[in-house]
Amino acid sequence: MATVGACIFSAVSSPVFRRQIMSSSEKPKRNPILKRVAVSTERTSAATTTVMTETTPTRIFVEKKSSELVEDEAETKQRVNVREYSEEESEGNGKSLKDYFDEAEDMIKSSSGGGPPRWFSPLECGSHTRDSPLLLFLPGIDGVGLGLIRQHQSLGKIFDIWCLHIPVKDRTSFTGLVKLIESTVRSESNRSPKRPVYLVGESLGACIALAVAARNPDIDLVLILVNPATSFNKSVLQSTIPLLELIPGQITTMLSSTLSLMTGDPLKMAMDNVAKRLSLQPTIQDLSQDLVALSSYLPVLADILPKETLLWKIELLKAASAYANSRLHAVKAQMLVLCSGKDQLMPSQEEGERLSSALHKCEPRNFYDHGHFLLLEDGVDLVTIIKGASYYRRGRSHDYVSDFMPPTSSEFNKICEDFRWMRVLSSPVMLSTLANGKIVRGLSGIPSEGPVLFVGYHNLLGLDVLTLIPEFMIESNILLRGLAHPMMYFKSKEGGLGDLSPYDVMRIMGAVPVSGINLYKLMSSKSHVLLYPGGVREALHRKGEEYKLFWPESSEFVRMATTFGAKIVPFGAVGEDDLAQIVLDYNDQMKIPYFKSQIEELTATAARLRTDTKGEVANQDMHMPYPVPKVPGRFYFYFGKPIETKGRKRELRDREKAHELYLEIKSEVEKCLAYLKEKRENDPYRNILPRLIYQATHGFTSQVPTFEP
Repeated sequence: MATVGACIFSAVSSPVFRRQIMSSSEKPKRNPILKRVAVSTERTSAATTTVMTETTPTRIFVEKKSSELVEDEAETKQRVNVREYSEEESEGNGKSLKDYFDEAEDMIKSSSGGGPPRWFSPLECGSHTRDSPLLLFLPGIDGVGLGLIRQHQSLGKIFDIWCLHIPVKDRTSFTGLVKLIESTVRSESNRSPKRPVYLVGESLGACIALAVAARNPDIDLVLILVNPATSFNKSVLQSTIPLLELIPGQITTMLSSTLSLMTGDPLKMAMDNVAKRLSLQPTIQDLSQDLVALSSYLPVLADILPKETLLWKIELLKAASAYANSRLHAVKAQMLVLCSGKDQLMPSQEEGERLSSALHKCEPRNFYDHGHFLLLEDGVDLVTIIKGASYYRRGRSHDYVSDFMPPTSSEFNKICEDFRWMRVLSSPVMLSTLANGKIVRGLSGIPSEGPVLFVGYHNLLGLDVLTLIPEFMIESNILLRGLAHPMMYFKSKEGGLGDLSPYDVMRIMGAVPVSGINLYKLMSSKSHVLLYPGGVREALHRKGEEYKLFWPESSEFVRMATTFGAKIVPFGAVGEDDLAQIVLDYNDQMKIPYFKSQIEELTATAARLRTDTKGEVANQDMHMPYPVPKVPGRFYFYFGKPIETKGRKRELRDREKAHELYLEIKSEVEKCLAYLKEKRENDPYRNILPRLIYQATHGFTSQVPTFEP
């Protein structure tokens, strides 16, 4: 046993805790591998009815040799930088639902003596950078604090993680829990005022996070709410209170059934485990074993939430929901709400929509096939979710360049699998130009070192991007950072642009909102940048405008590229007219009152670009052309000879010289388009049917031939 201040806590038997006795004169240091314990500001113990009045967070540390008590400087230098995100460790968290139950059982035993709520940092979180933001995990009705167990390793690389553990016998009120979290938030915010504090709250924890945010509008908080219990008044738990009070003893069949909802969809989880196994023969046996294994943990669930504790937690949920809902108007924090479609405890999807409508800074993400305890289920990666929503930041605002983490191999593979249909349908042909002017198939003519600026024509609806960016990653291991319209990143006050989640893939793959400052940052970081000067006007073009450039008259990007000596690669992409044909364009829709009002409303809510530009490119009315698909043809990309700007900075300061280079680049793009349109006529595999026949005889992973460059 170790005694620190007013808190008595036994952690010897638990593998998720470490301890170190610390003298009262010694000042605690922040360290990601040190375990923390914070004492509640308001607590009445069920066992002793002793009121805890300790208000200063107390920390318990691992007992180590004297040489290990201070953080080794060499170890600090070896920490993985966020910008060098470790794929190997981020993709294999290595924990399962079984680990949750095993470690939860150990934690329950180690805190069986009661005590106040406390913070701990999981051992497997590893090292993070010094400028990593703090992430506080607030558990749901279980109170164990292990709800992130399947996310610890990946989250631990980019966050300093503290998890709240609420002992089974603890009876701290909702107000007491809020004050405890609030005290920690204020303390850590004062310690690092330039960095945000993340609150990841599950169910009950989400209500606590909302309460803390409402009471502290001046603190920089980022809330990630998982199936928030703000919808408790519609929960099935509320109707079970009278029945639970009548149940004798600690556990009954009905109570077990209620507790089993914590695992989401047990059958789906068991099926997921079976699907991961290579052997097909023992599938039925494995499935039955997995279901038996899940049912075997019902006693652990009963230990986590015995009858008295469950009744107390339900009362907590009722108070938390009422408090959070009454103060929603005061919440100013950035918020991401994760909603499960098969939540058997609460109507989480409906609640996510309500919160998103009520709060301007709130964005929902839906997970239709998952249950209440979303983060314990397969296929849910919180780091990927945060990256996709552009919610990771280490300063006051998200920096799309310095806060960006490249996609891991598992993230990239999943994206490729999701868009595999596009690659199969279009069978892209990549052509590049070597230094001697020779045109070759493949990307060997592309400069491997940045900064490089790719400038080209934007196909209908941006279909070319779906194949272009993956091909660069697969063939050259080059990540193209696309400059995209801001409407894909920012929610309008009127909500006219709707759900932003379809654009998460683009953000994961490195796309940034188009702006001069973002182009400057990308060039300075020596990135490979993808720019479409025609923007929305080209991607949403009218009938008969295929492969027509709508570029501004001014040389917007030339002088920026020359500032950094970037290589400019003009390119053309052809194939949209072989995939679809527009039947209802902008001109048609403006003649129909319904569509006209929709276009005007959408355009009014979208960010306006090039407001000072004249000509057709300034016409950026937001609309959706209605195309009909064709028998799929093929996409062709031709990258011209790179244009050097290094050493021409002084020359290109002259506006006329810069404009001449701009017109040269535009002319090269038009030549690339004309070349591809002519050459594709000689491609015997332009149509999908000959390609399928070829792959059927040569293998579906074989490269389909094309015309001779």
